[in-house]
Amino acid sequence: MSSEDYRKRVTEDMKSFATGEVTPDLWEWFVRRLHYMSGNFDAPETYVKLKELLAKVDQGFSAHGNYFFYLATNPDAFGPIVKNLAETELMKQIDHQWRRVIVEKPFGHDLESARALNQELLTFADEKQIYRIDHYLGKETVQNILALRFANGIFEPIWNRRYIDNIQITVAETVGVEKRGGYYDTAGALRDMVPNHIMQLITLTAMEPPVSFRADSVRDEQSKILHAIQPLSAEEVLTRTVRGQYGEGVINGERVPLYRAEPGVPPDSRTETFVAMKLLIDNWRWADVPFYLRTGKRMPQRNTYIVIQFRRAPFVLFRDTPVENLMPNQLVLHIQPEEGISLRFAAKAPGAQMRLGSVDMNFEYADYFGVQPSTGYERLLHDCMIGDQTLFQRADMVEAGWCVVSPALDVWKALPPRNFPNYPAGTWGPREADELLERDGRRWRNLEK
Repeated sequence: MSSEDYRKRVTEDMKSFATGEVTPDLWEWFVRRLHYMSGNFDAPETYVKLKELLAKVDQGFSAHGNYFFYLATNPDAFGPIVKNLAETELMKQIDHQWRRVIVEKPFGHDLESARALNQELLTFADEKQIYRIDHYLGKETVQNILALRFANGIFEPIWNRRYIDNIQITVAETVGVEKRGGYYDTAGALRDMVPNHIMQLITLTAMEPPVSFRADSVRDEQSKILHAIQPLSAEEVLTRTVRGQYGEGVINGERVPLYRAEPGVPPDSRTETFVAMKLLIDNWRWADVPFYLRTGKRMPQRNTYIVIQFRRAPFVLFRDTPVENLMPNQLVLHIQPEEGISLRFAAKAPGAQMRLGSVDMNFEYADYFGVQPSTGYERLLHDCMIGDQTLFQRADMVEAGWCVVSPALDVWKALPPRNFPNYPAGTWGPREADELLERDGRRWRNLEK
């Protein structure tokens, strides 16, 4: 493929996938700056050729020698690519020039491999040159967690164990593994979602206020939370984690096959497509407040959200009324597909008697700010260009996230599941996930349209 062929292809793709109007003059300016080259990751001549092309582009468009390399590759190639970039001096920073590399998840497949990958990358690049990207962190609602907590006097004073009963994090997907069965069967829901996406949501929800919004100030506080998560013993893995695999079912009125019938998946696969966990954070703010998390494929709704459930008010005032119980207040942070915040509280229903009903106050970004939220990548790529690492994981955070899930990985490997598949597609997961909360006198908040 030539550069001109590539420009034509990208132009056609933009017509198909752009979510808004594309200004012709602006697009023409942009597309002239696109170039294409191919090569083998392992071949040194590929990087020599790349260096020559970048020098030519630099001269033609005054890029000032600033480059970042986005590695949308198999994780096994991260280390060799950065090594070759460094040996070709493409990672060398001179004067005010910067050279950076972006790597996608999965960042390792367990704690040992994550440590090895960090060591390999840090052999050829400085930590400040490495941007471990997670598109969830580019979403407005995720970033708004800090604004909600620390810019509003009504929330921060009650954001602790005295007022919050539990926190639930749900990452639900309606899709199966699509055409990624071969990859997914070697990973599973726990590896694919928990050490990265969900750990980031936990840290932003639970962290202490940073001294500033500088990258390491924020990430220092996130790292403290990851290290404070109570490690699970082998016995606790059996009682505080749940794994599941979807069977046949119905989603949006259409029948869908079981996981083991997906292309590339072995017919006797033991890989989980659903996971639920109960975690505790050993610090003063969150002592004894459970963090429940769940993520899964083929669930009823595509929805990512965080539920902050507050403690119930005393019932004493309502003893002699028709009110049977008081529902807890819930603050819900909607991450995707809709981005916003809702607050559930009790209000008196009209009538002569004292009866209560639940009321939701809703805020949606699209309604209030008149813009469609971005995918997250736009913000993150811009942050890489300006050198802001706030929304990117640091090496110690990656390793701490793997430390949290390692006990479950070890126990599950030693004790293969006996009841897979154990939840029908189109449901909220196996019954054991509901029992995980019911044992504590709680239940999941399921958001369905």
